[in-house]
Amino acid sequence: MPKLLCVYCASSDRLDPKYYAVAEELGRELVAQGWGLVYGGGKNGLMGAVARGTKSAGGRVVGVIPEFMKARELAFDEADELVTVVTMRERKLLMETRADGFVTLPGGFGTLEEIMEILTLRQLDVVKKPCVFLNQDGFYDPLLALFENMLREKFFKPSNMQLFRVATTIPEIFTKLDEAAGARAELKWFDTR
Repeated sequence: MPKLLCVYCASSDRLDPKYYAVAEELGRELVAQGWGLVYGGGKNGLMGAVARGTKSAGGRVVGVIPEFMKARELAFDEADELVTVVTMRERKLLMETRADGFVTLPGGFGTLEEIMEILTLRQLDVVKKPCVFLNQDGFYDPLLALFENMLREKFFKPSNMQLFRVATTIPEIFTKLDEAAGARAELKWFDTR
């Protein structure tokens, strides 16, 4: 069975078409690179696009969706495995557990909440799996600038900036996943002096 790449991304159907095209391309490329997909189980937005791209290339799709979303017919029915959970927290935990790596495409609050939790768990050395942001057309530039400000203001140590990588193209994602695999943060946050 292939390794599973967890992809966090938007569920909106009102985005610029360029975002859907890249999400579908990622789905196809992850299969070419020997990965399967684990994601939020939705059929809409970038979530649906990456799942369709994965399926079109013959890849494995594992969706994890809360019951209330499934009841609203928001699930991607072509998933090889569709796991229904009760809460959003269960969804995140199951995706984290099943994943061998994480990629974040453009998204909103939910996408940010998901990847921030993973980065926090990486900082605490609870999760050791690699994380990559796809900074499509500079989408994540403001967030990366915020991270730099946090570093400058000493809200975290320089090693925290090694907990993730940033790619600007689909092929670069897979190189960056390999680079980020062994990165760890310093667990001691504050000097005791």
